[in-house]
Amino acid sequence: MGINLPNFLLSKSKNTRMLEYQDLDHIDGVSISSVCANLYNDTRDDLVMFYFRDGANYASVYTQSKIVSENIKWNLNQNSKKKYSLLVNARNANCFTGRQGYKSLEKIADQISQELTMKQKKDEDNPRIIRQKDILFGCTGTIGETFPEDKIKNKISDLVKNVRYTQNKYLWMKAALGIMTTDTQPKMSMENCKIAGASVKIFGIAKGSGMIQPNMATTLAYIFTDADISNEILKKLLKKNILKTFNAISCDSDTSTNDMVSIFSTSKVKHPRIKNYNDKRIRDFEEALNKVLLNLAKRVVADGEGASKFITINVENCKNEDDAKKIGFSVANSPLVKTAIAGEDPNWGRIVMAIGKSNVLINLEKLSVKFGELSIINNGKLSLNYNESEVANYMKNDNIDININIFKGSKRFTTYTMDLTKKYIEINSDYRS
Repeated sequence: MGINLPNFLLSKSKNTRMLEYQDLDHIDGVSISSVCANLYNDTRDDLVMFYFRDGANYASVYTQSKIVSENIKWNLNQNSKKKYSLLVNARNANCFTGRQGYKSLEKIADQISQELTMKQKKDEDNPRIIRQKDILFGCTGTIGETFPEDKIKNKISDLVKNVRYTQNKYLWMKAALGIMTTDTQPKMSMENCKIAGASVKIFGIAKGSGMIQPNMATTLAYIFTDADISNEILKKLLKKNILKTFNAISCDSDTSTNDMVSIFSTSKVKHPRIKNYNDKRIRDFEEALNKVLLNLAKRVVADGEGASKFITINVENCKNEDDAKKIGFSVANSPLVKTAIAGEDPNWGRIVMAIGKSNVLINLEKLSVKFGELSIINNGKLSLNYNESEVANYMKNDNIDININIFKGSKRFTTYTMDLTKKYIEINSDYRS
């Protein structure tokens, strides 16, 4: 079977918030193949290939960390208008591997290009020559370990041989499981929409559980659509819709060296050409794309390492959106707030502390804080309706909403995070053992 079975079974038994998986089916122009390359000590898929037999328009955003993985350096150096393959490996981040890590990607890309070119000659009426620069890489796992070039190269032929042109839920599940590291749940999302009356699909998978706070995006996320949209418009759509999805989450305030979100458009649906990002005919597409990104981003938070609570922080009526975001992340990243919520303790003083340290000007006389619909702070003072036992009972929920009103303007921002449990410490203290 080859899937990440222990983590999959754990995901089905966990009392978490997002265990329903959508039925991703076939999407024209995308093919999937996954294998076990023995990158881990157990038998599970850990190497996944996406193949676009007619090529795909694409756009990517990457980590803004000053230390980046070799695969991101590779991706940034490959200037081709269409991509034909994306290869993603788990277990090894290919970061701090230097020349060896980069040269390994060159050799692997050379092998992929040769084998996919042979497949083109076998399967296509008008075969294309696939080049090294037509291939992207995603890497995730431990930083600083030698990149397993030989193990990966030994499995390229199997990946190409196992490519299936017709997809189904099982193959998407295998792919989502194959890119997982400390995740306990596969992360998949899909939406249907229309462009000028033509039906379009948007599918997405992601991985991420720890080292999560975005600084452009976070974790690995891959979006696929059969729409016909240019690279330039895809880039604008992705950058805009990252802001309130993947750029609105945090598990532990840490930005990865490998963060990567990419979108691929296979152009299989025939609809009027979209020449301008402001064309109203792609508004439905953009709304659907935002839903896919937000769904995946929330799944990353819900599966945060050791998480028992999913926390939504709504900050409203700020002078500007940046102030609302600062307050939201100040609360989301406070270890004191996160541990109080883990302990189901209605310690509202920690929320007030986190708001105060955000370096945002607060009108204390109007400040409002609620847990769900329960008023905690009203007009800068403890609410007359505050009931400790009622709030303590609310804290037992799996989903916790913290609503903060600043009354300084009209801008808002929503941040998503999780609690900080003993399990988080166990996972990260034993990560490499």
